[in-house]
Amino acid sequence: MGNTQVLNERSLQLLKTLVERYISDGQPVGSRVLSKDSDLHLSPATIRNVMADLEDLGLVHSPHTSAGRVPTVSGYRLFVDTLLTVKPLETRDLNLLHQGLSATDDTSDMIGVASRLLSELTQMAGVVTLPKRELVCLRHIEFLSLSHNRVLVIFVTNEQEVHNKIIHTSKIFSPAELQQAANYLNSIYSGRSLTSVRKAVIKELQEDQERMNQGMLDAVRMAQLAFDQDNEKDDYVLTGETNLMGFSELSDMERLKHLFEAFSQKQGVIHLLDQCMKADGVQIFIGEESGYRAFDHCSLVTSTYSVSDEVVGVLGVIGPTRMAYEKIIPFVDVTAKLLGAALNPKPTTPL
Repeated sequence: MGNTQVLNERSLQLLKTLVERYISDGQPVGSRVLSKDSDLHLSPATIRNVMADLEDLGLVHSPHTSAGRVPTVSGYRLFVDTLLTVKPLETRDLNLLHQGLSATDDTSDMIGVASRLLSELTQMAGVVTLPKRELVCLRHIEFLSLSHNRVLVIFVTNEQEVHNKIIHTSKIFSPAELQQAANYLNSIYSGRSLTSVRKAVIKELQEDQERMNQGMLDAVRMAQLAFDQDNEKDDYVLTGETNLMGFSELSDMERLKHLFEAFSQKQGVIHLLDQCMKADGVQIFIGEESGYRAFDHCSLVTSTYSVSDEVVGVLGVIGPTRMAYEKIIPFVDVTAKLLGAALNPKPTTPL
């Protein structure tokens, strides 16, 4: 980064001290405080000169009448990239994450638990995307007849996950017809991703009806009902957004309104989280770096999580730019690893 080449060790140490102090107190940092905190034994006049240089480089700025300075987005970025000392997770927090994520085998429960734990343990907003459906494979499907033209669909994905769904059919099916439909679908679609199953089903219903007998047609129609996209859950689980109202830099009503509108509309947040999926490991967007106006005063720390060595989703923490990055980064990193481990197919033990 260009700025690090311009700055000497002393300037970097003062910038680090300023950012840490501002994150801790939320108040503009003056030269007297820096002189005391930095252990560099510099005079306030020398510190003022260094601060003027840092301001010229766009790393700090002075809020209106204040004598002190606060970091800019560039200042935070330099701090996070080169000056940050990440702290290991405390044993208590690690245990809480372990216990929470091992308490259920249900994927959607686990996603909710991960989001809640991130939010509760950081006191910010926790967000977790649901595993991408193109990476969720159909293993087996069964149909069970219920009353009033209803059929219970039971399907297994990714080795061990069992899903149930009730569909309403246009006619009553006998158990033999349902078995026949399941056999047909299992022979054609087993091992394919849910996304490709849905596309194939739609294509068959549009193009290939002439070559299908009634049983095949019924089976494909039931598959369409079973994997209907309109019935999918939300793309991500967000918890603790009200925590953000407690931070003074986000408490401006107009700012909060934009932020909560963004959370409710989802598309922008999903687009941002999709970007995070393209890079492995922890990613940090500070302020306007996200390119998403509603997040101009927020930072987003994310990490991808994987199942069977495939990246399937992303989780993260949304908070003010003045967040304790050295604590939040390991929280996000460890939660992603634990969630991936919890979602991985368990090896079957022989009887």
